[in-house]
This record gives sequence, structure tokens and C-alpha cells, in this order.
Amino acid sequence: MTGQTERLKIDIPVAVEGKYDKIKLASVIDAQIITTDGFGVFRSEEKKLLIRRLAEPRGLIVLTDSDGAGLVIRNYFRSILPKDKLINLYTPKIEGRERRKKAPSKAGLLGVEGIDTDTLRELFYPFAAGSETKKRGREVTKADFFADGLSGGDGSAERRARLCGRLGLPDNISANALLAAVNLLSDYDGYKELLKNA
Repeated sequence: MTGQTERLKIDIPVAVEGKYDKIKLASVIDAQIITTDGFGVFRSEEKKLLIRRLAEPRGLIVLTDSDGAGLVIRNYFRSILPKDKLINLYTPKIEGRERRKKAPSKAGLLGVEGIDTDTLRELFYPFAAGSETKKRGREVTKADFFADGLSGGDGSAERRARLCGRLGLPDNISANALLAAVNLLSDYDGYKELLKNA
């Protein structure tokens, strides 16, 4: 796959943190992309109303950096949107620094703007208009997480962190966010395979 591939048409609006994230993502997908202006979204009633309105028809995809600030912004979206209208995508945890910056972020991880285009395409491919939806097995449930020691018991946080590592997800996401991510990325059989190696 090359960076010159045609952009994916995404019919669901997408929220990212800043203008450089938007520029990078616009080179990969053809979608309505809005920015949170970092934490600026917390102070803007107009932006909050816009986000709610955009999410009404088909939901909203949220793609923030895999750091503490990104988690805070995701939690804000959870507070203003119904659960069924929020789709969280996660960039892999890759250490590095964006080219335009003199120093890496506080977490030392690449943000959305620093992720390569092929990885971004893979993240958004399941949402592309006309993409083939492969037949999937049953979804993973909260009961599965409990039975497999990923929630509600001693050591469950460590087990979740290991599973996050296998999936390339930030290890600071909640059990519910991890469950949603697992169901986006896999089905039950794939999840059980991941657990064998986690």
C-alpha cells in the first residue's frame, strides 16, 4: 500500500485534536473532520452543540493521541454524547516525535499527525463507504471480560494492560473502552487467540 492511494470515503464525521491532525487525516480519508482545538472544546458551547448535532445521524468517530490529554478529551466526548453515538479509534503506541516539533510529547509517543498513512487507512477501512464487511463471529461481552480475569478481580488491570499491548492500544483506557476496541478490531475467536499470547 502506498501513500498515493485514493482517500477512503467515510460517511461518519471524525473528531481530532488539532489542525495538524486534521491535515494528516484529510490526506487519508474523505470525511467531515472537526478539531477539538485541544482542550479548547471544553470552553466552547458552540463547538459542543456542533459535535452533538454532527453525531445525531450516524455517530462520531473520535481519534485522539494515545496520551493523557487524549484520554481527557475522550472522556469529555463520553460526557456529552450518548454511548451509541461514540466510536473510539486508537492510534498505536509508537515512541517518537513529530517532524515539526523540536521535542517529543510529554508521553514520548507519536500523535495522530505522526502516524503513517497506511496505519491510519487500516484504522478507518472498516468505516469506508462500500468496504466489504466480513462475516464476524459473536461479540466479546463484559461477562467474557469478567470470566477471563480482565475485570472485577485481582490483577485484572495488569491483564488489560497486557491485552492493550498486544493490540497496540494505550494502556490507560478503561475496561469499557477496551471492550469496545476489542469488538471493533476482532470477534470472540480472535479475542481468545489474543488472550493466549497476552
